[in-house]
Amino acid sequence: MIGEIIKYAVYFILGGSIVTIATYFGSEKQGLLAAFFAMFPFATVFTLFTIYYAAGLDAVSSYTTGLLILTPVWILYLICVLYLLPKYGFWVSIGLGVAIYLAIALFIVLRS
Repeated sequence: MIGEIIKYAVYFILGGSIVTIATYFGSEKQGLLAAFFAMFPFATVFTLFTIYYAAGLDAVSSYTTGLLILTPVWILYLICVLYLLPKYGFWVSIGLGVAIYLAIALFIVLRS
């Protein structure tokens, strides 16, 4: 039980540190550097490692396949936010982008 709590605390700290670094650089108007840290493969590698450690190769393969399938939808979300941001502001563009992502991603997930 204590081992599980420590394991998830480490996951939380590492994930939070990536968000913190990306937020810092983003707030300093260094968007490319913020995106570099947010998209750095370390986050994916860490996630793959933890899935492998918890469930093995089949689970890693399934997760990686899911990432590949949903990546175009995520890119569409980003394009929506980028396009809508100057026209409608932050909250509307994020809300619509997430809604579009959820609608398409849920369709894909539920269909499979």
